[in-house]
Amino acid sequence: MRSDSVKTGTQQAPHRSLFNALGYTKEERERPLIGIVSSYNEIVPGHMNLDKIVEAVKMGVAMAGGTPVVFPAIAVCDGIAMGHIGMKYSLVTRDLIADSTECMAMAHGFDGLVMVPNCDKNVPGLLMAAARLNIPTIFCSGGPMLAGRVKGEKRSLSSMFEAVGSVAAGTMTMEDLEEFEEKVCPTCGSCSGMYTANSMNCLTEALGMGLKGNGTIPAVYSERIRLAKHAGMQIMELVKKDIKPRDIMTEKAFHNALTIDMALGCSTNSMLHLPAIAKEAGVELNVELANELSAKTPNLCHLAPAGPTYMEDLNEAGGVYAVMNELTKKDLLYTDIITVTGKTVAENIKGCINRNPEVIRPVENPYSETGGIAVLKGNLAPDSGVVKRSAVVPEMMVHEGPARVFECEEDAIEAIKGGKIVAGDVIVIRYEGPKGGPGMREMLNPTSAIAGMGLGSSVALITDGRFSGASRGASIGHVSPEAAVGGPIALVEEGDIISIDIPNNALNVKISDEEMASRRAKWQPKEQHLTGYLARYHELVTSGNRGAVLEVPHGK
Repeated sequence: MRSDSVKTGTQQAPHRSLFNALGYTKEERERPLIGIVSSYNEIVPGHMNLDKIVEAVKMGVAMAGGTPVVFPAIAVCDGIAMGHIGMKYSLVTRDLIADSTECMAMAHGFDGLVMVPNCDKNVPGLLMAAARLNIPTIFCSGGPMLAGRVKGEKRSLSSMFEAVGSVAAGTMTMEDLEEFEEKVCPTCGSCSGMYTANSMNCLTEALGMGLKGNGTIPAVYSERIRLAKHAGMQIMELVKKDIKPRDIMTEKAFHNALTIDMALGCSTNSMLHLPAIAKEAGVELNVELANELSAKTPNLCHLAPAGPTYMEDLNEAGGVYAVMNELTKKDLLYTDIITVTGKTVAENIKGCINRNPEVIRPVENPYSETGGIAVLKGNLAPDSGVVKRSAVVPEMMVHEGPARVFECEEDAIEAIKGGKIVAGDVIVIRYEGPKGGPGMREMLNPTSAIAGMGLGSSVALITDGRFSGASRGASIGHVSPEAAVGGPIALVEEGDIISIDIPNNALNVKISDEEMASRRAKWQPKEQHLTGYLARYHELVTSGNRGAVLEVPHGK
């Protein structure tokens, strides 16, 4: 066992004395040591129940003959961090989480790990750690929030942000806003639509790293406690059989995850996280593969913000496994690959039927014949840009309009709420990329303001930053190269005509190559005065199309 390095032999007598200090018995030391990575804290709604999940995992590990040992991982609440300097500190935590988990696991010789995450960056951060460490690992998330109910309709956090825009537009009263505030987030859990947290928890199932229901069983259901106990028991099987993350997270598994991403209509943030996780697993995953898979993968789900259904509805309809079963009807998945169940995908999804064709459309009757995400390219995005196609209204799939250029998110919000943006405009927010932000802030406030003011079917937004999974509309993010490194988005001027053609995966600004070259010759990098972690992140981070992974610059 890996843990022999900290507990067995004469040289380990000092180590054993420290285990004695912790209260561990000889019997506990002789069992496999299972690290339980707990993301519990009291500031993220999706994490406030993780203490109960962790206790259930511990019980499962003990029942199956292991010794559970809990250690922490951090997490930022993207909703609370939204719209201020806090959002610069969201994406950057993904790498802190991976690094700190690596440190703890390697320093203490664990035989296996159970990851207990829930929200936006700590799910991919822990998947990165699992791939990097490559010791037996299983995931058990905290589960999604139940949808709120306002005036008889299901609502979620995206409704809350859009309500703020409606107040600014004069179409909603402060009393109505207060009712939304009280009711849209009624329970603990990751916010109730197909936002980034739930996208990544569902894709954890798709990758084969979580048990059935990991992405969809609501946080407040006792079924999730039972799931946690089973995860605790199953890690012991993985340790016994030495089934490791890289045995599971293969190239075929990532193809499956991207395919299911298209069918579910996941957050565009998956286009940052999947390549980053793949890199740690030794798999090259080019985001442009998304278009190839999207061309043959039907979009089967329109969960909030794309439609009126929520995670609880997807769970009742059969969850991720039911979606996977639908996709096998078109032979779109690799079903012969191993998962944390110790069984193949085919064995896992056998008999998992679609119980609600209104929530999970049958493959014969999809929302669209193509997937939920599109990667765009052109002279404005030579490397790529990303849009959640399933959340774009038909009239904005092809659009041309004048650029309204802003150097940061705050300036754009001020213009939107000040009535300075009109139908047809294309808002460009730049210097918000991985380096330029730094931290690649989410633009939920401006997209929600656009929707709340009734401009969602006539105004587009383009940024080298990114979008919350709660954003909807013609919101194109991850534009690469970013402005901070002199990408074409830095050269756009007020009034330039921008052409968006989502069906043909194109994003262009209608100026000549000569004019572009002339502007580039005059361009100067924007000065930044950074300190602390953001300064280090700025130096190391790569572009959005590469997953915003960290790399040591050449020559250093």
